[in-house]
Amino acid sequence: MVDDAVMIRDMPLEERPREKLERLGAKALGVPELLAILLRVGNARMSALQMGQQLMSRFGLRGLEAATVQELSAVKGIGLAKACQLKAAFELGVRLAQTRKAGLPTIGAPQDAADLLMEDMRYLKEEHFRIIFLDTRNGVTGMKEISIGSLNASIVHPRETFKAAIAASAAALVLAHNHPSGDTAPSKEDLALTARMVEAGNLLGIPIFDHLIIGDGTYLSFKERRLM
Repeated sequence: MVDDAVMIRDMPLEERPREKLERLGAKALGVPELLAILLRVGNARMSALQMGQQLMSRFGLRGLEAATVQELSAVKGIGLAKACQLKAAFELGVRLAQTRKAGLPTIGAPQDAADLLMEDMRYLKEEHFRIIFLDTRNGVTGMKEISIGSLNASIVHPRETFKAAIAASAAALVLAHNHPSGDTAPSKEDLALTARMVEAGNLLGIPIFDHLIIGDGTYLSFKERRLM
């Protein structure tokens, strides 16, 4: 029999799945490469990487997650042990996704958004402008950093903000940036930016729920202060 580790070892170093993951991180790997790491070894006819390619060709990623142990083990070269390894890995992914979804809050008031951002943003030495994506029930579906500015200015354009919002299928947004000084009083630039964002959001049908300025343990809500 041909040992799979030898076949993988014959590949250039930068193309070997395990070494590539170690060097570049898991996100740099294609699905067949990730499957090869899970499968660990191949057989006399194909490497683990070829097995991963075969599985993707036959099932696709969604099909793999839905396939039963019996369906997977019926694939030539997979067998019961590898099928169980794959099912366990997919189940861990499902449970992680459920945990993340269950842990996301609903923004019912400015304090909810402030609680979500405060500990991460209060000590930043430059201004960071971030957005929180909301669904139709004001549930948080994600966050994204849009820009990092100087100590007293953050350059933000509505196009980058709403491009990200559209890509995330956001129904509404919370805007947020920090003031490294700790003073949450809005500047003229803050007021002008908020007005531009509100106008753009209304045109695109993605309303701005609020804009928060994060200080050191304190925050200012444009919504509460009726500044938007």
